[in-house]
Amino acid sequence: MLIIDEAAYAAIAAHCSEGYPYEVCGLLVGKAEGGVKRIVRAERARNLNTERAHDRYELDPMDFLRVDRSLDGTDLAIVGVYHSHPDHPARPSQTDLERAWPALSYLIVSVEKGTPVAARSWVLDEAAGQFREEPVRVEPAAHSEP
Repeated sequence: MLIIDEAAYAAIAAHCSEGYPYEVCGLLVGKAEGGVKRIVRAERARNLNTERAHDRYELDPMDFLRVDRSLDGTDLAIVGVYHSHPDHPARPSQTDLERAWPALSYLIVSVEKGTPVAARSWVLDEAAGQFREEPVRVEPAAHSEP
């Protein structure tokens, strides 16, 4: 299960709207406890794919490193990645599957005509070689218990 603080989700939705009609991406920061990932903030990242930004993203590794280093000495970690699908469903593409890392959640936000309309999260099932969907809940920070 992915539980997202409502302020973090609002930041993700705003980023996806601002980036439309191109794919945007970022990192999900929080804690993973058992089968639950609690997202407390979202960090924007650059999409390095400029040739096919309308339907592909390549998260800038320097942004990943910057965020990861900023978490040193805290109890937070990068537990997932988000990206938008402009005018397409919030389902992973074959490219998403080929580039997925195990253990991370992949939140995909469907954006239609500049408005986020759906968000679904996926985790790589390495044994099956495919994604499995995980439940998503957006909650106020004070109500982050599953």
